[in-house]
Amino acid sequence: EETTLEEARILRAWIERYGVPRALYTDWKNVYKRKPTPKEELEGRVPVSQFGRMCARLGIEIIAAGSPQAKGRVERNHGTHQDRLVKKLRVKGICDYEKANEFLVAYLAEHNARFTQRAAEAADYHGRKPIAEQLARIFRLEYERTVSNDWVIRHQGRWLQLEGSRHAPAQCRVTVWEAEDGSLEIRYRDQKLAYQEIAGQPPKPKLEKTRRTVHRPPHQGPDHPWRKRYVDMKVRTADPAMPPRLLRVPSVASP
Repeated sequence: EETTLEEARILRAWIERYGVPRALYTDWKNVYKRKPTPKEELEGRVPVSQFGRMCARLGIEIIAAGSPQAKGRVERNHGTHQDRLVKKLRVKGICDYEKANEFLVAYLAEHNARFTQRAAEAADYHGRKPIAEQLARIFRLEYERTVSNDWVIRHQGRWLQLEGSRHAPAQCRVTVWEAEDGSLEIRYRDQKLAYQEIAGQPPKPKLEKTRRTVHRPPHQGPDHPWRKRYVDMKVRTADPAMPPRLLRVPSVASP
């Protein structure tokens, strides 16, 4: 499979045997080169894939070929195997994956011994081999995640609860490292954080409902002025013997 982890596994095996190469000649698959996101385009950032980040830390340049013909040696090698290997499998009567994988070991050794050509120059331009601990830190996936308000990180369908007195503040960005074996490591500002994987999102705390006291105005009787119409409101004069008259509002002349 041409995935990030499979390509990383092949490159690591090559480095452990020969050293760090100067460059890799690849195609334009997203494993090696990816297109920028709209946010990266606005910010002017160069997109880097997970495999590209691993190569950058090793000082390996990725050269993407513009066509299959640009990788002539590799493509011709594939074409040879697609022709010879199928015929040899048919002659051997091999028609399942297990026997085919066993046959590949002897087939490739015989093929390389027969058709290998010596290099024109004996110089080796590989860099020195990093130690196993350095390779383990380089060949792992890197993700950025946000810490929730209850200090839980969600990663690939998993719930990670931060522990300890020292942990990242809520709503901050942390780095999650995922190794080839699936083990995780969480870091915040170069500090390793302790965590515990939980089955799901922790339940939200239930707040006790407090009974609110509603202050209502006192009940007004039917004879209260608020319940009377304007035309029914009477204003009595100072002499109680005189009949009540209507309250008249003086008109305001328009400008």
